[in-house]
Amino acid sequence: MNYSSKLRDPTAETSPTRRARLAPPASLDGKVVALMDIGKSRGAEFLDRLEGHFKSAGVATKRYRKPTNTKVAPAAVMQTIAAEAQLAVIALSD
Repeated sequence: MNYSSKLRDPTAETSPTRRARLAPPASLDGKVVALMDIGKSRGAEFLDRLEGHFKSAGVATKRYRKPTNTKVAPAAVMQTIAAEAQLAVIALSD
C-alpha cells in the first residue's frame, strides 16, 4: 500500500501578522496589571504570589481566567482585559 500524508497548518494563516514589541512603561504608577490564569496547574498560586508583590508595591491588579487551558481565551475576555488594564501577565506554570 502507498500512503501519503499532508501536513496542514490548523491556524489557516497564509501570512502571519507581525507586530513590533511595545516598549515597557517607564513606571507602573496609575496602571492596572491584568493577571491571567490560563488554567494550568499551580498558575493561580503563581498569580497569588505575584499579585502580593504588585500590591505591596502599590500597583493595582485585576484577575482574569480562561475557561479552559486547551483553547484560546474568548474574545470577550481579551476585550475586557484591553478595556480594564494597561499591562498583562499570563501565568504559565509548567
